[in-house]
Parts: sequence; structure tokens; C-alpha cells
Amino acid sequence: MVTESTTVGQRSQRGDLFSKDCPTRVLLDRIGGKWVSMVIALLAENDFAEMGFAQLNRGMPGVSHKMLSVTLQGLVRDGLVDRRVEDSVPPRVYYQLTPLGMSLSRPLEVLREWAEEHVEHVDSLNRLQSH
Repeated sequence: MVTESTTVGQRSQRGDLFSKDCPTRVLLDRIGGKWVSMVIALLAENDFAEMGFAQLNRGMPGVSHKMLSVTLQGLVRDGLVDRRVEDSVPPRVYYQLTPLGMSLSRPLEVLREWAEEHVEHVDSLNRLQSH
């Protein structure tokens, strides 16, 4: 479900997060994953320059090649990352944040900072609950 809201003389369409049919829920699910957050962070920390697949893979300990590939495909599909293939043998593939992806890097950075600041507290509460 999409609702219209008016802000300072401007009309825009916004999702209704509390509606089961809200497209915002789908987008939040796609951008909320840990691998998405890590890819966006790596590309942003690289001064928004291109990075190769192998370089991204090395910067993300624990991610499989398949999971990184699926994550990058989704980011390209959503317009957050550009993909460039260099015509060589084997082909080299490079990724770079789009302006839309750049606009997502700061909100994800704030969320990561919050998580880093509160992880110990949340973990201690979880340990208390499990006893």
C-alpha cells in the first residue's frame, strides 16, 4: 500500500510500513542484511571508488563467493551499485556505489555505530534471558 504525504508544498509517495502490502518493507528487508551493509561500507570507505570482486571478498571475512555474488546482484538490480566488466581473460568485474548507494552509506553507518555502541549491553541482556 502506498500513501501520499505532503511536505512543504511537495507531494511524494511513501510506503506505509505498517501495511502488510507495503513495498517499503521489501526494500528494508533487502538493505537490512549484514552483507549489504558490509558491501556498502567497503565501497564507501574506498572513497566511493571501484572495487573488484576479489577485493570485496577479501574485505568481508566469512562471506562465501556465492553470497557475495547474490548480494552484489541485488545491489545492482536495486540501483545502489554499478557493475563494470573489463574485457579480459578472465573477465574482471568491478563495483562502485551509485549516487543512490552513496545516499544509503551514511544511514547504514549510523546504524552500525549504534550496534557497536550497544552490542555488549544487548548481549548481556540476552545472556540473562537464557538462564
